Amino acid sequence: MRLKKLGFSQAATGLVLCTCVHIAWAADPAPTPPGVTLALLEHEPAAVRRLMQQATDFEAAADTTDNHWQAAAHYCEASRHGSLEAQYRLGMLYAFGKGVPESRPLAAALFSQAAAQGHAEAGKMLDSIQMSSADLPACVNTAALPEKAPAPPPPPPPALIHTAAIDRLLQSLPAHKQWVIALTTQMSAWYALDPKLVLSVIAAESNFNQEARSPKAAMGLMQLIPDTAERFNVRNAYNATQNLRGGMAYLRWLLSYYRGDISYALAAYNAGERRVDRYKGVPPFPETRDYVRKVMALYGGTRHGFDAGLTAAPAWLVARR
Repeated sequence: MRLKKLGFSQAATGLVLCTCVHIAWAADPAPTPPGVTLALLEHEPAAVRRLMQQATDFEAAADTTDNHWQAAAHYCEASRHGSLEAQYRLGMLYAFGKGVPESRPLAAALFSQAAAQGHAEAGKMLDSIQMSSADLPACVNTAALPEKAPAPPPPPPPALIHTAAIDRLLQSLPAHKQWVIALTTQMSAWYALDPKLVLSVIAAESNFNQEARSPKAAMGLMQLIPDTAERFNVRNAYNATQNLRGGMAYLRWLLSYYRGDISYALAAYNAGERRVDRYKGVPPFPETRDYVRKVMALYGGTRHGFDAGLTAAPAWLVARR
């Protein structure tokens, strides 16, 4: 089904099932069952367990700014009691702007503090958001409430909505897949990628199914093969946040390598850089050419910004410029 690369991979990290509460719209769209938090935090003081259970209840309720903010307030208090899990979860809320204003620096500071004391998932997220900071939210240091995120803006009038193919596809997604859009859009900003390009890749790769697996053993939303997952330290390719982080890291690298040429980057994502370099362009494989056409038709563009300092371009491409 796929002609995935030989020895090229991607990296990711994020929410996993062993953490007590995952952001509902990220790694696991289902709310945490009642009592799970208490079971996993059984060694915490009773006051912390109570705060964490209350926060869990708010996050498991309706997906509103108020509920996530209430959860953040409880995590702040639990963090002041020294709970690493509370610091991690509060970091997730700041990282994704749920209930509190989105802030990568505050999220990085929380992840850094928890990771330094042994919280493994906080360490993975610290790597994922690609930032370091030591400035913690005020509510972690003092008995203050966290700042509340502003209400989301109203949707634009239908006449102002861009209706590229990927937009129309996203509008038609069933409700149980909509969470992928929000998570991908947020994480794309961390990798300087247009979320619509990433979403176009996800559409072609897995049709937004985080459990997808191809006959070539490609896994998850962005269909990471084992070599790709290993290269970028993806331990669970079926974890949405880890999978996206890996796929985006690799796509960002490819766009740098091919100097923003989307067709070459997509061909390499499907068939591998070695094959693209061998043919000095999109290789003549029907599957790869169909894949490139499909994604580019969804996305509607041919060029993308890139970080020239990430890697050098191949000699054959330099010679053409």
